[in-house]
Amino acid sequence: MTTWSVRDLPGLTGITAVVTGANSGVGRSTARALAAAGARVVLAVRDPEKGRRAAAAMPGTTEVRHLDLADLASVRAFAAAWNGPIDLLVNNAGISAHSLTRTADGFEATFGVNHLGHFALTNLLLEHLTGRVVTVASQAERMAQLDLDDLGWEHRPFRQSRAYNDSKLANLLFTAELQRRLTAAGSPVLAHAAHPGLVATGIYQPGIRRLADVPWKAAVALLAQKPDQGALPVLYAAVEDLPGNSFTGPGRLAHMRGAPRLIPRSATAQDPELAARLWEISERLTRATSPV
Repeated sequence: MTTWSVRDLPGLTGITAVVTGANSGVGRSTARALAAAGARVVLAVRDPEKGRRAAAAMPGTTEVRHLDLADLASVRAFAAAWNGPIDLLVNNAGISAHSLTRTADGFEATFGVNHLGHFALTNLLLEHLTGRVVTVASQAERMAQLDLDDLGWEHRPFRQSRAYNDSKLANLLFTAELQRRLTAAGSPVLAHAAHPGLVATGIYQPGIRRLADVPWKAAVALLAQKPDQGALPVLYAAVEDLPGNSFTGPGRLAHMRGAPRLIPRSATAQDPELAARLWEISERLTRATSPV
């Protein structure tokens, strides 16, 4: 596809969608587009007041619920309070911690929010899921050096970029193993991943903390898409007829800009043994056992 846009969304009346981190950036654009197409959209957000302000500017039917992915008790409470089917779960929320910080459960924050929080949420909601899981990943996974023996950065000097890259590789490995398990169980639910491209949101707009940040800041200013454009690969993965475990992203400028299409991922992100090991570790850390 070379021209796919939000106008290509089908009518989504009767669909229930949950979007994490939907109060800003790509998550807000995704939620707004889904609501405009007729879906009932639940904004799952850490700050309900910010969520309500975002929802107030959206058309259609929206609802705001509290979800703090940095606290597994909050994840469990969100899942326990859910009733009814979920047609679409968009695991969008993400952070890039500047320094080594930890979640309420003691996990390194970037990995804890971006992967473990969504891992637990998906597994706890899986009995309600009827359609698709779309997890927002990134081509940054190609620069990952995931160390399964030191996921908490207890034995290595912390590096913000590497922690973020590792979490995005984990998103793709999670998607692959989730789809493998769903297929083996005969489930019709599909798991996809989406790369928004280079987007002018808070996570891609670091302050200038060192000289090396200057060219990155300039690249974001010159080349970054707006959040509405960054949401297109997510929406594409949510509604188009795609095989399970698809990875979507922009089609131009090394998959940084443009209309969405299927894009490649690294060999590491396709390693079934690594995906299975990460899944087992994630189950142990979160105590969120998969029903499939």
